[in-house]
Amino acid sequence: MSDHKIAVKVHDLTVTYDVKPVLWDIELSIPKGKLVAIIGPNGAGKTTLIKAMLGLVKPITGVVEFEIEEKDALKNMIGYVPQSGSVDWDFPVTVIDVVMMGRYGHLGWLKRPGKSERTLALETLEKVGMRKFATRQISQLSGGQQQRVFLARALIQHAEIYFMDEPFKGVDAQTEKSIVDVMKELKNQGKTIVVVHHDLQTVKQYFDWVTMINKEVIVNGPVEEVYSEKNLHKAYGGNGLFLKGAI
Repeated sequence: MSDHKIAVKVHDLTVTYDVKPVLWDIELSIPKGKLVAIIGPNGAGKTTLIKAMLGLVKPITGVVEFEIEEKDALKNMIGYVPQSGSVDWDFPVTVIDVVMMGRYGHLGWLKRPGKSERTLALETLEKVGMRKFATRQISQLSGGQQQRVFLARALIQHAEIYFMDEPFKGVDAQTEKSIVDVMKELKNQGKTIVVVHHDLQTVKQYFDWVTMINKEVIVNGPVEEVYSEKNLHKAYGGNGLFLKGAI
């Protein structure tokens, strides 16, 4: 890790739900400017880990440090794309309004988004192939389209670190490609992208760093060094059929 600049450090992190440990003594450094996959079996604590990093879940013990120069701007420097299933899609709001919410951290809550924010929102929607849906209610969109809108909302923040919770879940191949293109563009700009991911077949194709967890960290490092059958067996409990073809 010594030759990598660090974006996030997690030290001694333990999270429990109803006394049951979900994450246990997590020690983790995530490098800056990488596409990072967090993988592990169902119930391994992947979503809980990123929520704990974001301060959305309170740990029993532990410290999360973001290596960001302007600590005051921390909330603006972190973008978050939640799982689409965790969002109330019936809320009566248009696509462009959802995207402009990503600017509130920069504007302050009392200042209304103006013409420049609207232009920026339309440009960002163009990037994710959703500009023509700008005035549509979010409840009228497909799952893949909703995911693109949340991606646009994160992008418009111009953050340094992006957290995405299973962004490919339930989306079509075209949307998946569009999200991967955006992730790679962000990486080329020096951003850090941390993604909870479940498709083992695409880890090598999409990511350059991998964190395997199963309540604790199994391994954390460059894909070409740590993404091995041996480590997958450690993380997933040796289910050979499931792992076949993942490497």
